[in-house]
Amino acid sequence: MSIVTVVGNPRAGSRTYEVAVQATQILARSTGREGPSEIVDLSGLAPLLFAPEASSAVEAALEIVAQASVLVVASPTYKGTYTGLLKTFLDRLPGGALASGVALPLLVMGDARHALAVEVHFRPLLVELGATVPTPGLALLESEINDLDAVVGRWADRVAPQVAAALREGAPA
Repeated sequence: MSIVTVVGNPRAGSRTYEVAVQATQILARSTGREGPSEIVDLSGLAPLLFAPEASSAVEAALEIVAQASVLVVASPTYKGTYTGLLKTFLDRLPGGALASGVALPLLVMGDARHALAVEVHFRPLLVELGATVPTPGLALLESEINDLDAVVGRWADRVAPQVAAALREGAPA
């Protein structure tokens, strides 16, 4: 099983990156699937995503994402939803590309008023690409980042059984 983290923040070294990587590590421990995982950081791919010519780095990243068993997809909240950079990347995947995996959406937000975005906007995007999304996504307030281990740990404990069940059943569900 491969766990892949996609970070949709256009800024390198962002809090979203930190949260996504830590959430993936905690989830891996909670599901008993620790081991190497891959990170697709879109901040480094941004210029290539918008270039007129094809990019082998973008194609490689899309392949890594499409082959993931578990995909943690993280974005800061922009205008009440995920970033355009993340949408541009995911738009390059063909329909059904995520059908062999489980995806978990994660949004980092400054205000709790955006909390529904993870379910109303983000989850449907991943489902449209064929992913099984067996659990509610994580809507993480910036104010909770200082207590990240506890907040993400509770989330991972809650979702780990559902992720494991979806993988046993051979996603999609």
